[in-house]
Amino acid sequence: MSIKSNLEHIRQKLPNEVVLVAVSKTKPNADLQEAYDAGQRVFGENKVQEMVAKQEALPKDIEWHLLGHLQSNKVKYIVPFVALIHSVDSLKLLLEINKEAAKIDRVIHCLLEVRIAREETKFGLTFQDVEELLSGAEYPMMKHIRIDGLMGMASNTDDEAIVSTEFSALNKFYQQIKQQGHAFTTLSMGMSGDYPLAIAAGSNMVRVGSAIFGSR
Repeated sequence: MSIKSNLEHIRQKLPNEVVLVAVSKTKPNADLQEAYDAGQRVFGENKVQEMVAKQEALPKDIEWHLLGHLQSNKVKYIVPFVALIHSVDSLKLLLEINKEAAKIDRVIHCLLEVRIAREETKFGLTFQDVEELLSGAEYPMMKHIRIDGLMGMASNTDDEAIVSTEFSALNKFYQQIKQQGHAFTTLSMGMSGDYPLAIAAGSNMVRVGSAIFGSR
């Protein structure tokens, strides 16, 4: 199947309120252009250098999302154009994004990455970390970032019950945060292998790569 037909197939299954992020890491510009020509405008990349190069070469109305782990010293390269950073996993990183955004008077939209998978992983905040960050003294002082919501990745397992439980736990926490008065709008959960489960559990943004572009 072509990229266009893959996109059409996925879109037919997505509720209207769910945003589709086409994960285009390692894919050539021609593939992204094909998806763009098929109507896709939101693309997600994992590496800063690759995203910067693609942003320079491809149409300017593309909405670029940074999905992968972001090092503080790379923030300045994407701040001029990035639409959403999914992978904020520390207060230090948030402070750096705010600092670089202030230099060019932009407000950068961010998601807090929450660790929900059972696997040992270096990245992601605990529920307690999120609550401490949002209630801390430094967060309200940052005028050049806006935290739109949460992002999480489920365990890499074929056991759908485990995956659904992890997604549901994150959605429950997301709803709790909203009830505390935070104006969250985005819950980014689900990838090519599990996005239907994520949507069933409340996700309104899915990150789909191989189901659009083919395996890497």
